[in-house]
Amino acid sequence: MNKPLPQQRARRNTPISGATKVAIIGAGRGGTALMEIFATDPLVQIVGVAECDPKAPGLGLAKQLNIPIMRDYRQLLAMERVDLIIDVSGDGEVWQFLQDFHRMGVTIIGGASAKFMWELIEARIRATAEIEKTLNKYQSLYRLYVKETGAAVTEERTRIACEIHDGFVQSLAGVNFKLDLCQQLIRKNSRAGLATLKETKAQLKLAIQEARQVIFNLRPLHYDKMELIPALTNYFKSYQTQTHIATKFSVTGDEQILFPRTKIFLFRIIQEALSNVEKHAKADRVSIKLDIDMDLLRVTISDNGIGFDLETVLRDPEKWDHFGIKGILERARLVGGEGHVQSKPGKGTKIIVEVPLGHKEERGNGEN
Repeated sequence: MNKPLPQQRARRNTPISGATKVAIIGAGRGGTALMEIFATDPLVQIVGVAECDPKAPGLGLAKQLNIPIMRDYRQLLAMERVDLIIDVSGDGEVWQFLQDFHRMGVTIIGGASAKFMWELIEARIRATAEIEKTLNKYQSLYRLYVKETGAAVTEERTRIACEIHDGFVQSLAGVNFKLDLCQQLIRKNSRAGLATLKETKAQLKLAIQEARQVIFNLRPLHYDKMELIPALTNYFKSYQTQTHIATKFSVTGDEQILFPRTKIFLFRIIQEALSNVEKHAKADRVSIKLDIDMDLLRVTISDNGIGFDLETVLRDPEKWDHFGIKGILERARLVGGEGHVQSKPGKGTKIIVEVPLGHKEERGNGEN
């Protein structure tokens, strides 16, 4: 309890009209607890603290709050303006003296009553600190969510634009060129024209498949049923076809216990991880293992690529972000989980994401 109040909460000990004037004997745990709670109470003014131990933890707080400090507690009794004296010194002689002290308009609390009071106050301070800690944690996660969501939107737009430009648009341009060629050949060489037309039809079919893949990447999960496993299965087939990286997928457990939001984030985590494998790992095999039980969701993504020096990357924020691992770990945090990375040069890379489930996702389809 010897930690000073945050500057924004500490109130200077200036006279307040109508406030109860309180004097505190003792600046140990009890006195510190009383000062911390009374300092933020507009109906209370601490007029003095008595403490003979110069190392008492509450003296620093008293100085911060501009509360007069006295070595002799009897100086407090002589003060003209005091309504309440609280003895939390734990000294039996002091409490005996106070029991024999009487003055009109002055109330004295000490002994077991004072101890009970400051213990309650101390408990309240601890509870408040815990609430603030939890609130700060969720505020941090909310800021991360907003940041990650904005970055994810930009990233998805860029990725989809590249997919359309490099794949679908190029295919359509090729089809258009072949059709122009067909138009010329039909007049000169009908057999060659028919062959070219057959090639054009095959190329158009491929363009349609690419368009469907772009649409699938926009909405990987079927939003009417939110089916994660079928969506992942389709994605892995497409990934293997496009990258020529052998992709193995295994799953245990029932996805029905997961929230829709968890499924979406999980899909994006896996998508990001496999994108990193394609860009950086130089691997020819990758495996994805998904384990779902009532208490824990775990996804393990392993490749046989070149790997990297994890300690070097950890020391360099730009490399950490460049390898795409930062986004994976942040997405894991946003669903209440955490991620771990294992990698060594020449030994491949393994990413493990674990999300505790407990009873929060027992409702099957999941309500946010």
